[in-house]
Amino acid sequence: MITGNQLSYAYGTQAVVDNVSLATSPGRVLGLIGPNGSGKTTLLRLLSGSLKPQTGAVHIDDEPLETLSPREIARQLSVVVQESDAETTITVGEMVLLGRTPYLKPFARTRLSDHRIATEALQRVGVAHLGHRAFTSLSGGERQRVLIARALAQQGHHLLLDEPTNHLDIRYQHEILNLVRGLGVTTLVVLHDLNLAAQYCDELIMLEYGRVAATGTPDQVLQPDLIHRVYGIHAQRHQLADRLQLSFTLQADPALTAPQKGLPT
Repeated sequence: MITGNQLSYAYGTQAVVDNVSLATSPGRVLGLIGPNGSGKTTLLRLLSGSLKPQTGAVHIDDEPLETLSPREIARQLSVVVQESDAETTITVGEMVLLGRTPYLKPFARTRLSDHRIATEALQRVGVAHLGHRAFTSLSGGERQRVLIARALAQQGHHLLLDEPTNHLDIRYQHEILNLVRGLGVTTLVVLHDLNLAAQYCDELIMLEYGRVAATGTPDQVLQPDLIHRVYGIHAQRHQLADRLQLSFTLQADPALTAPQKGLPT
C-alpha cells in the first residue's frame, strides 16, 4: 500500500500540491483526475520518489519512502511515465530487461532467470511476438504495452502510471486500461478522460489547484455540480448496464452573448 500524508510541493512560490493525503488499496485501481495544472503529475512524482515533498511523508507498505534506497524503491514501485520520441536502437526485449536492473549488481550481466521473467512479462501483456522488434518501430499502443511489461518485470507490488492513454486512439485507450485493470496489481493512474476513469478505476481522487476536491468511488466523485465547479463544463450522468457514462455540454456565457449598447445586433 502507498500512503501519502499531508503532502505539499511548490515550484518557487507557486503551490502545486497542497496538503494532499491519500492511500491506495491492495489490488485496486486508484485514479488521479483533475484539470491541467491541478497537480496530478507532481503528486505522482512525489509518490514515486522522483520528487521530495516539502511537507508531509510517503510510505510504502508502512516504510518511509525517504529511508529507502533508489534500488529498494525500484523493487517496490514500478513507474510508467510518458516516453519521449527520442530515437533509440534498443529492442523490445532489451527494453523489458531494463526492468530487471534493480536486481543486478553493478556491471553484472542479465541472467537466464531475468530473461525468463522478461519473457513472461511480455506474454502477460500480449506482445511476446514483438521481442526482436526495435522499440521505436512500434505503434503507440504497442509501446505502452511494452512499457507496462518492463514495469511488470520489476516485480514491484505497486504500479504508477502517468497518463498511459495519452496520444492513443480509442481502441488502444481501452486495451491498455483493460490490461492494467486485469493485472491485479495495486495501481495508481493519472487520467484526463473522465469516462475512462469511471469505467476502469475502483476509486478516484479529484484534484483542484493542488488540493483534493473529492475522493471516493467514481459514482461518488463524478457528480455534475462538482465537475462544473472544477472543470468549468456542464456534465450529465447516464447509468449504463455496467458503468457510469458522462456527456458534456458547453453553455455560452451570457455576458459574451448579450447584445451590447451602441453595437448592431
